[in-house]
Amino acid sequence: MAVNSGPAVSPLGRRLLIAATCVVSLLLCCGLAWWQWDRFTSANGTFQNLGYVLQWPLFGLFPAFMFWRIKKLREREETQGESAEAQAEQAAVTVPAPRVSTPARPPAPRPVAEEDDELAAYNRYLRELNARDQQA
Repeated sequence: MAVNSGPAVSPLGRRLLIAATCVVSLLLCCGLAWWQWDRFTSANGTFQNLGYVLQWPLFGLFPAFMFWRIKKLREREETQGESAEAQAEQAAVTVPAPRVSTPARPPAPRPVAEEDDELAAYNRYLRELNARDQQA
């Protein structure tokens, strides 16, 4: 089922719409930067206003950056898709070599450790304590 995303826009119309959005955004934000400059140079202006003077043009450039970034990501996806198709075609042409399986080794026997006299005495003590707790 196809989803209707609105009226179709030609590639030229889409480019003009993107360019217009970027220009309007930049002009609006430069206007706001000018307004903040006027506030900074007034008698009660602060350095916060100066910070906004520097920030607003960056905000205005952000839509242009995002459209550029989306375009680059789409181009990268297309080239990766083409390379994946080429790899799939190459894999279909080449015949993989037969796999030679080696038998699994049995686990090595565990070494028998001699029980230490001190450890044996401690374990007997623990068993006695456990037995007392079970009786109580």
